[in-house]
Amino acid sequence: MKSILYILNFFYRIWFYILIAIATIVLIPFLFVFTIRETDYSKFYVVARVWGSIILYGMGYWPEIKRLEKLEKGKSYMFVANHSSMIDIMLMYRASKIPFVFVGKKELAKMPLFGFFYKRSSILVDRSNIRSRNAVFKEAQRRINQGNGICIFPEGGVPKSPKVVLDSFKDGAFRTAIDHQIPIVPLVFYDNKRKFPYKLSHGLASPGKLRVKIFPPISTIGMDRHKDKKLLKDEVRELILQEIKDYQPKT
Repeated sequence: MKSILYILNFFYRIWFYILIAIATIVLIPFLFVFTIRETDYSKFYVVARVWGSIILYGMGYWPEIKRLEKLEKGKSYMFVANHSSMIDIMLMYRASKIPFVFVGKKELAKMPLFGFFYKRSSILVDRSNIRSRNAVFKEAQRRINQGNGICIFPEGGVPKSPKVVLDSFKDGAFRTAIDHQIPIVPLVFYDNKRKFPYKLSHGLASPGKLRVKIFPPISTIGMDRHKDKKLLKDEVRELILQEIKDYQPKT
């Protein structure tokens, strides 16, 4: 019986990649047209949300999003969330009505089809290259000036061990938010880790509800990166960690 479940799980994951291919191929004309000019990014973002929705609903997931405060249209925010699954990207698009660009690993741009979509909606960074990391600041400022938000998964990747609830946070999201004086908006993904584990060896994936909570913005006005960065980072991490612990996904 267990072996049958693993076989079904394998094909369920294959279906995930097929859905990514289908959604990307169908939407490529719109994705391409709306990335010719960066001023059309808001239109691109609408298509990106459709792309994410096709994949989520096609996998049998239905997002349940709780917004504690309405965000202002036309205002830039730094979105941060716990990172535990490949469906985090799709769910971020579904959760935020405010256009944003990801700050993500440069390597992901090499993936077939997804890479085409990813590099047009992200600020790419090579974490091993200090020049690349420093260039993020200027690119983020340019995107913010265009009226976009920024999204960073502050763990820097999915925790290697499935037993880790929330990894330590890196400084990038908080340094960038303080430097550009934009509010931080924490999000919590409650079910992604259980519903679609990052690796096949981490557990069985299954369809179902994906709960999201979007917290009110945390102002960075007047903060100094040297004095306040660590306190801000610790505050946001504790908020997300406690929320995950208090509302563990129901089996």
